[in-house]
Order: sequence, then structure tokens, then C-alpha cells
Amino acid sequence: MISEPELDGEWESGRPAAAAQEPEGPRERVRGPRRAWSWALGGAVLASAVWAGALAVQDRFGDRAPRIAYRHADDLCKVKLTAVSTSTTQLAGDYARHEEHPALDWAYCAFGAPYADDRLSYEAEVLVELHKKADPRPEFGAGPTGLGGRGAMASSGGEVEQVPGLGERALLTRRVGGSRLEVLDGGAAFSLTVQWYGRPDIPDPDEAAVQAAMIEDMRTLMAALRT
Repeated sequence: MISEPELDGEWESGRPAAAAQEPEGPRERVRGPRRAWSWALGGAVLASAVWAGALAVQDRFGDRAPRIAYRHADDLCKVKLTAVSTSTTQLAGDYARHEEHPALDWAYCAFGAPYADDRLSYEAEVLVELHKKADPRPEFGAGPTGLGGRGAMASSGGEVEQVPGLGERALLTRRVGGSRLEVLDGGAAFSLTVQWYGRPDIPDPDEAAVQAAMIEDMRTLMAALRT
């Protein structure tokens, strides 16, 4: 379990940015209030549970267990997205789920903030997977059927770029209304997604600042879970 770490401070990936351009079209935001925890109902929780069962049957890694330098967290909502909150609005975890299996441990939290009609609303989700038998590298960045398909934004395209100096491999996906950061380090896979929505007349956030904050919070999360 994470002991209150202070984190100061749909997605197609795995290809260079030029090969994953978002289709041309109007920049239309989602309108109206939504609860952040609703992402998990059709995304991270059920998908991870199903995949964990499949991996228990199909041990693709054999006797050579992947290197895992991180511990399982049974309540990721104790995470503080300090940098992201500073660049957006104050976000709090309000929907946590986790499971432990012989092949895969996973933990998930959805973050949200009170809805207000006169400003942008933000949601975030964090997912940590510890692959104890199957090598996650072939699936990393594979899109909706791989590690990239856990969250509610998994089916959308976007512009993808590599993030150097973060784990063994890190991908940042940008699209209208949100960004996602995925990191692979040995048998551990991390995902942080931030999205925003509101009236069309409300200006967009500083997306570069949001993405920099996501990288900062991801570094702190990984450090907090490192064994």
C-alpha cells in the first residue's frame, strides 16, 4: 500500500508522432458534468481483470519472470497529483480499484473536481500494472487491445511522441481535449491520463504546461512505488 506519498510537485500509441496524426475535424469539447469514476466502469477495471485471467492461463514469459522494481499499491487514490492540479484545477481521487493475481497485479484511481459551468472541468486517471509472468513489452503502446486500451479514452487517435529519460520507454499521446502518458519499466506499466471539457467559448488550457506536469507527477509516482 502507498503510505500517503506526497506527489509534489483513447489512445493509439507505439508509433512516431507523424504516423499517428489525429483526423481532421472540428475541435468539439464534451459538454456537461461527468463523474471521473465513470471512466473505470467501462475501461480500466474490467479490462485489467479480464486480462489478468488470460495471463494466468497463458504464461508467455515462462520461468523468466520480468524484472519488477515497484510495489503494488492497493489504493492509488492516496496519490497526490500535485503538479497536474497546479496546472489545471485541484483534483482528488474518488474511485479506487485494485486486484492481485499470480500473473498481474493492477491498481487504478480516477480523479475529479467539482463541476462548474463557467470554467473547464478536468478529470484524470492513474493505472499501475505489475506483470509478474508475461513480458509486457510486446503489448506496450499497441492500442486498444494492449496496454494502451485500459482507460476510457482508449479508442481515440492522437499524436504520439517518445518521452526520453522516463523508465525504459515512455509515450505521450496528445489529442483534442486531453493527453495520456504511458511508461514501461521492466514488468511495470504506468499510465496517467488527463482530459478536460467545457463550453466552446472557454479557452483551452496551456497544454504544454499540463503535459509537463503529467511527466513530473509520473516521476514522483514511480519514485513513491519503487522498492
